[in-house]
Amino acid sequence: MIVTSAVRHAAAGTAALLFVLPAPAATASPAPPLSPGSSLAEPTPPAPKFVDRARLDRRGTQVQRLPGAPSVPEVSALSWVVADASSGEVLAARNAHRKLPPASTLKALFALAALPHNDPSEQHTVADSELTGIGEGSSLVGVKEGYTYKVSDLWNGVFLSSGNDAVHVLAAMNGGWESMSRQMQEKARSLGARDTHVVSPDGYDAPGQVSSAYDLAVFGRAGLQDPAFTRYCSTPYADFPAGSWSYGIANTNRLLTGADGVDRYPGLIGIKNGYTTNAGNTLISAARRDGRTLVVSVMNPQGGGGFTVYEEARSLLDWGFEAAGRVQPVGSLLPDRTEKTTAEAGTRAVKAARDRGRVDEDVAVAAGGAPRAGSEAVAAPPEGSVDEGGPSAGLPLALVGSACAAALALWAVRRRAAHRV
Repeated sequence: MIVTSAVRHAAAGTAALLFVLPAPAATASPAPPLSPGSSLAEPTPPAPKFVDRARLDRRGTQVQRLPGAPSVPEVSALSWVVADASSGEVLAARNAHRKLPPASTLKALFALAALPHNDPSEQHTVADSELTGIGEGSSLVGVKEGYTYKVSDLWNGVFLSSGNDAVHVLAAMNGGWESMSRQMQEKARSLGARDTHVVSPDGYDAPGQVSSAYDLAVFGRAGLQDPAFTRYCSTPYADFPAGSWSYGIANTNRLLTGADGVDRYPGLIGIKNGYTTNAGNTLISAARRDGRTLVVSVMNPQGGGGFTVYEEARSLLDWGFEAAGRVQPVGSLLPDRTEKTTAEAGTRAVKAARDRGRVDEDVAVAAGGAPRAGSEAVAAPPEGSVDEGGPSAGLPLALVGSACAAALALWAVRRRAAHRV
């Protein structure tokens, strides 16, 4: 009994000692050297930069030039944004969140919402009802009722000819006009684009329909992450079927085709242009140069003619490539992940887990209970895996052994002393 008590006290002391001892730091194994010419090395992540998102809420031109940076060009557009498509950093902007009619640049958001739902090779025969309600004076690609089209043909009609008829058919294939408006609105919010209000998915002027240069740049950046979107928006020419024959259509983005006296822009990827009487000329453009991709949005230039939007986009792209690395960002195209957003995401995740019947055990453990039989509150590491991040088991075992040995020695000393007495 004396031995048991001593061991118990020693174990308690050992536990207290272990509690205050710092866990040994894990040592990572050095990465194997790369073979000459290998391109698998991870680039060193850039140092985080403070971005004041509120800056883009201010009126006027916003830019933070470093020494040697070029001056921002003078353009007449009511609103514009220049951003890095990879990082999402806004290099400069003017009235970024000013709400304006977007015209057919809104088709970029339409594509983001509708593209994933249909296979490009899927065929669809157009019903007469699908072509009703097209606004007067709309741009058309020539979709006819009773004709059968591949989905890829319809998307060529959307991106190249800005065909509102093609938009109406694709919208009908994805729940209808009102449903498509809601899907687009949800997509915009999920991307952090909060200036956009969708009324007519084709971008046709409608009361209350607005977007902003910031939101259009967000849509352009998101589109570049979708290979199908990028393929359609960068296609300069295509054939459009008309029953037993077909005819050629050209992309209306002059920076891409070089039509009507507008010089092609080197490295242009494309995206979407637009025009209505109410919106004026609008444009989302993206271009790649020296491994860097920029996205530029321009809304309603006030000077020059109908092609001024292309020249102003050109000057902003030129400035962006020249200023790269010599300006501090004034904003970001990435969604603002606030605590509220994180909490909402957690709520959705729990609901999804509950729907799959996997949440009961987690709730029981969180409340201090035990998981049900057969369930695992914590997944065991796979067989053969090594946890290099935890403390070594050798030290606790050695301490326990030492404590037990000390306790036994102390007991032996006391026993001999008692015998002498």
